Parts: sequence; C-alpha cells; structure tokens
Amino acid sequence: MVKRMNRALQNFIAQETSAGIVLFCAALAAMVAMNSALAPYYLSFLDIPVAVRFGGLEIAKPLALWINDGLMAIFFFLVGLEVKRELIEGQLSSVEQASLPLIAAVGGMAVPAAIFLYFNWNMPANINGWAIPAATDIAFALGVLALLGRHAPVSLKILLLAIAIIDDIGAIIIIALFYTAEVSGISLMLAGVGTLALFALNRMGVIRTAPYILVGIFLWICVLKSGVHATLAGVIAALAIPLSAPDGRSPLKRLEHMLHPWTAFLVLPIFAFANAGVSLAGLEITDLMAPLALGVAAGLVIGKQLGVFGFMFLATRLGLVKPPAGVTWLQLYGLACLTGIGFTMSLFIGNLAFVDPGQIETVKLGVISGSLVSGLLGYLLLRFVASPGRTTG
Repeated sequence: MVKRMNRALQNFIAQETSAGIVLFCAALAAMVAMNSALAPYYLSFLDIPVAVRFGGLEIAKPLALWINDGLMAIFFFLVGLEVKRELIEGQLSSVEQASLPLIAAVGGMAVPAAIFLYFNWNMPANINGWAIPAATDIAFALGVLALLGRHAPVSLKILLLAIAIIDDIGAIIIIALFYTAEVSGISLMLAGVGTLALFALNRMGVIRTAPYILVGIFLWICVLKSGVHATLAGVIAALAIPLSAPDGRSPLKRLEHMLHPWTAFLVLPIFAFANAGVSLAGLEITDLMAPLALGVAAGLVIGKQLGVFGFMFLATRLGLVKPPAGVTWLQLYGLACLTGIGFTMSLFIGNLAFVDPGQIETVKLGVISGSLVSGLLGYLLLRFVASPGRTTG
C-alpha cells in the first residue's frame, strides 16, 4: 500500500514537473509576443469577442474573460476534487496530519498580505490587491521541487503539496468573501437551486458524472450572472462528486485523473499565455520600486518565507505540532521560499482585484519578479546548501 502511494506521488510530481515547464514556456511566449512586433496581434487575439446565445440568455465576453471565467472554472473544479479527496482520505484527513501544513499555510497567507499592506497603506487605490501575494502556484512550486531529485526528500514534497492545497482553499474563501461584485439576487437564488440539486444527486447515490456536469454548467451560468466570481461554481460542483461507489470505482478519482493532464497542459498554459504578457518597453528600476509592484514582490519573496517558515518553527517549538521526519530546518526554509512562487493564482487574484490596465500591468511585474526570485532562491538553497544533516525531529 505504501509503495503504491509513493508510486502515485512520484507520478504526480513527474507530471507537475512537465506541467511547470509547459507553464513557463507559455508565460515566456506571452512576454515575447508582448515585447515584439507580435504585440498588436497578441492583444487583438485576447480581445476577440466570443458570444454564446440560447434563447433570451446571452453570454458575450472578449476571449481573455472567457479564459479567466470559463477555463479557470475547470481548474477550480479540479482543485475542489483534490481538496475533497485530501480532506476525506489524504494528507488533511486527520488533525495530526493537517496541523503543520495548516499552520504553515495560514502564516503563508497572513504575513504576505501584511507586507503588501505595509507598502500600500497610504495608497487607497492599491489596497484591494492585498491577497495577491498570499497565493502559491502548485504546478511551478512542485515542478521546481521535483527538479531537485534526491536533494528533496519525499516528506518535503508531501508537505509542500499539503500546504499548497490548504493555500488553494484559502484563495477560494478569499475570492468568495472579498472579490465579489454587486450581487444579483435572482441569479444567486438560481445558483442556490443548482447547488441543492448537485448535493441531492450525491445523497441519492448517483455515481454517473454526466448529471453533475450538466447541473454544474447551469450553476456556472447562474454564478457568472450573479456577480460572484464564476470559478467558485467549479469548487461547489466538485464537492458534490461522490468519492466512493458500490463498484469500488471512485467517480471523483476518475474525474481527477482525467482532468489533471488537461488542466496542467492546456488550461493553465492558456491562462498563463493570456495573462503573463507584460510590456517591458521603457521599463526602469523605479517601476519595480512602485508600491504596488514592490508590495506584491516583497510579499511573495519575504512574506512567504517569514510566514511559512516562521509559523512552522514557532508551532514546533511551542509543541503544537510535530515536524516532518527526516527533514532539516534548512530544507524547510528552502520549501518556504518555493511557496513564494505565486504566478497563476497571484495573476488570477490580480485580475479580480483591479480593472485599471496600468495597475494590472504593475501587478504582473510584481508577480513575475517575485515568483522568479522565490523559485531561484528555493532551488539554490535546496540544491547547494540544505544537505542532509541534523533533522527537525
């Protein structure tokens, strides 16, 4: 059983490594396109009007918003599946297992937000971006960790995965509570009906996934029209998918297995290509020192280190949790640096926080620079400094 779990984890990490490379290439392609003669075509591509009409119902948006509201709902659906599985039978299924990553994730969200607010407290127009550096990009972070091979023990990879999943839960809650526009009562009521229908299917023991997906699409439309961010519909639908079935074949695990490669190698790279294009024309060092960019970058680089590592260290010293076996404190510090790779989720929250194109460009600058520094620092620490020695235990 243990060997099978280790093999599954290794396969997952291997896939995340490839996904991280594809994600990086997509982001690089966006940067190249935005800073070359292709820039007008790149922007025109993102601005292509796309409309879907069914009777009196019409959804008309530029392509970029279809990517952010539609494709990313699939990503959040997968996140919801992973969260449910981990809470029921995975790394978060017991208080003892969940305590350390939970404390680390809370610190990794709170301290970066505080650092962002420190740099932007006197800039009211920027305050809404406080949650941008609180997120961790699981594909990039696990990809970097996987590249380290034997220099990163399995327990470190499991801890990073657990922290990233809790971080995703935190991001979902933050989006629901703080990044919701004006709410349409009728649409929200219909969304409630869709939610009840999903969980009624679960209670009735329906194990075919098609009914859940059909109701999920209805829920997505209602949430989109309600003013609450549409990607949350993906999470709600995922939580209704049954984990077990009489025939022993888990509908949830089947969907998770099916969706993971599509999400890793298509959905997230398309999102990265649509959102990572930053114009470097006329860029000066002072642009990186602007409060918004600096708050995001410092939150990712410094805030994640202080929050994740600091909270883990204090919690273990106070006897609240047990440190992972076979891992040194320096390795845990390297892991804390890797959680500063915000990229996908940070860009996503940045698009929710601001509508001004100038602010969004500045956010992209902070996210990309902060994520690059965090990833490089974490890799170098774990590869050349954090050698096996005195462990935390």
